Amino acid sequence: MVRADCRCRMRWCPSSSFHLLRCVRLRTCTKRRRNTLPLWIREIWAYIRLLVQSFYFNSLTDSDVVFDSVFEPVFWTVDYITRWFGTVFVFLVVVLTSSILAIAYLFVLPMVFRTYSTAWITWHVCYGHWNLVMIVFNYYKATMTLPGYPPTVKNDRPFVSVCKKCIIPKPARTHHCGICNRCILRMDHHCPWLNNCVGHLNHRYFFNFCLFMTMGCAFCSISGRNLFLDAYNAIETNYQTAAPPYTFKDKMINKSIIYMWVLTSTVAVALGALTCWHALLISRGETSIERHLNHREKERMEKRGRVYKNPFDYGRLNNWKVFFGVQKRSHWLTRVLLPSGHSPPGDGLTWEAFPVKKDVSMESIFSSFCCVQPTLVLWLVGLKDPCRVASHS
Repeated sequence: MVRADCRCRMRWCPSSSFHLLRCVRLRTCTKRRRNTLPLWIREIWAYIRLLVQSFYFNSLTDSDVVFDSVFEPVFWTVDYITRWFGTVFVFLVVVLTSSILAIAYLFVLPMVFRTYSTAWITWHVCYGHWNLVMIVFNYYKATMTLPGYPPTVKNDRPFVSVCKKCIIPKPARTHHCGICNRCILRMDHHCPWLNNCVGHLNHRYFFNFCLFMTMGCAFCSISGRNLFLDAYNAIETNYQTAAPPYTFKDKMINKSIIYMWVLTSTVAVALGALTCWHALLISRGETSIERHLNHREKERMEKRGRVYKNPFDYGRLNNWKVFFGVQKRSHWLTRVLLPSGHSPPGDGLTWEAFPVKKDVSMESIFSSFCCVQPTLVLWLVGLKDPCRVASHS
């Protein structure tokens, strides 16, 4: 009887539990069907599940991948805001520069004509207009010139890696810009004040704009110092005697001069520091991105007891020649001190040592030597076994 009872329990328990689970599942399914969530909530939940599953998708996942995945919405938001604010920043540059020009032409120049001598007037007018032309030209070219993009079609150009976002080959010194959402040749950085990337084709215009804008602001700040002090003392309200009678026009002129001096002095200091930093990078033959990459590579090579050298550093003078596109002495005037729209040397896809000095006689000797002694040349290249050289020949 005990054995029969046990058999009955063994037979009854699985079947009864199976029916019980089936009933519970049917009830939960009916409840789910009745309380179906909206489509947008289900899509968000599916995206979150996919995001969590991507953390342990394969063995190649590391902390960098997890960090990029978690902060991808933050990066996307910052890129979108920067892309949208680029137009606002360009508008601010135009408005602020135009306001300084208006004050200079309406208020400062008449004072200069009444105060300074003819020589000083000639110097101020000539230098100021030359600096203004260089600022306007380089800012327009830096904003409107494309930085340069790698080809998207199949080609035989050498490349160093494949962009994981564009899925195209990346030549040397090419980096992906998240704001422009494209790969940029010899990318330096994305400048919101230009609403454009600074790359191979417009890097020179960007640096010239920073340089001449700094020089122009410093010129206004230094030459307008006495005017600023007079205007500041004129609107100072702590008088022991009665204040002199100033008209509304006089007050506006004094406040405009103070505004011009404060703005130009601030920009001269801030933009001057940025210009000096980029001048240092150009002297070293590297961009802002390559500065960090070279620093990490240098530390890695030092741990191995080796010395790392930047392959694109051709010497300080040669780096400046390559940057400005100077090929002869007259180019320092026509391409550096005057507005010039010439293209930079090279195509931005391949990079060679500069300057290249080839010895024609040695090349001809080496080519003739290759024609006469191919077996010995193969042995010098790396086939050290004479038997293998004979078999190859």
